[in-house]
Amino acid sequence: MNVLASLESGLYRVFISPAFWVVVLFAVTATAIQLRGRVRLKLKRQIFDHSTFAAPYNLLMYAFSSKPTTPYVDVREFPELEPLADQWQLLRDEGLKLFDQGHIKAAEKHNDAGFQTFFRTGWKRFYLKWYDDPLPSAQALCPRATALVNTIPSLNAAMYALLPPGARLGAHRDPVAASLRYHLGLVTPNSPDCWIEVDGERYFWKDGEGVIFDETYVHTAENRTPMTRIILLCDIERPLKNRVVRWINHVIGHGMVRAGASPNQVGDRQGVLSTLAEYFHNVQTWGRRIKNWNYPVYYVGKKVLLVGLLGLIFYWAL
Repeated sequence: MNVLASLESGLYRVFISPAFWVVVLFAVTATAIQLRGRVRLKLKRQIFDHSTFAAPYNLLMYAFSSKPTTPYVDVREFPELEPLADQWQLLRDEGLKLFDQGHIKAAEKHNDAGFQTFFRTGWKRFYLKWYDDPLPSAQALCPRATALVNTIPSLNAAMYALLPPGARLGAHRDPVAASLRYHLGLVTPNSPDCWIEVDGERYFWKDGEGVIFDETYVHTAENRTPMTRIILLCDIERPLKNRVVRWINHVIGHGMVRAGASPNQVGDRQGVLSTLAEYFHNVQTWGRRIKNWNYPVYYVGKKVLLVGLLGLIFYWAL
């Protein structure tokens, strides 16, 4: 009887523990993220993916979205973007000038928290806007394009993005559902062999044509042509139908993404997450050495560190 009473008492303490409900919340929302859409990451990857840790936040954004929560969203739902498509040749001309001068490039110091992994296959970028932080390099090197993107209040971030011949971006989800992604073709092969695929639906870029998609669905991109592709890549604030949720997204969602600011050149602001990414690169260098020495030790150690970090987050949340 005492054993049964102790068991009941222990279960009661578990069920009234905030930590238990934090774990349940993350388990339920992470499962919903994994089951969202037709294409999914492998379970062992999804468990430790950034989108899993942002799952409660992301589901809140989906629930209050005032636009369809489908992989692609009709561009006509965003008439404020029409000036970009109308002046795509202006954007193309300044982008080509940057390209010819070598300014569209990978981060030089491993200090781009948002796109660091893309650089491995040749993807490059040049930021025109990153939330409310002015970029002196953009204002100096491409003033007309920078002025144009700054006329659209809902446009939080904009950059020129380059995908060279033969490059492929592997399947991934963006971690935070604070925005929707807009691509405007500027210099493209206009070919089905240069494409992006979102939740299994393929689209190929065309000069002067825009497309909007939800980057928190699993997506990938590839350029199988001999021509370099240049697009304007923008983050558009996710339209939400509740004032409180809009405030949450503006303060929390924007704060998280804004912290990933990465400079084009010296003098541009660098966010705290990109600064941490620079230090983390040094840790990764040591990790690669361990991986080359003994893969099982590397694999187990990596998972133990991630689980420990998750445990600390839950502990601090109590």
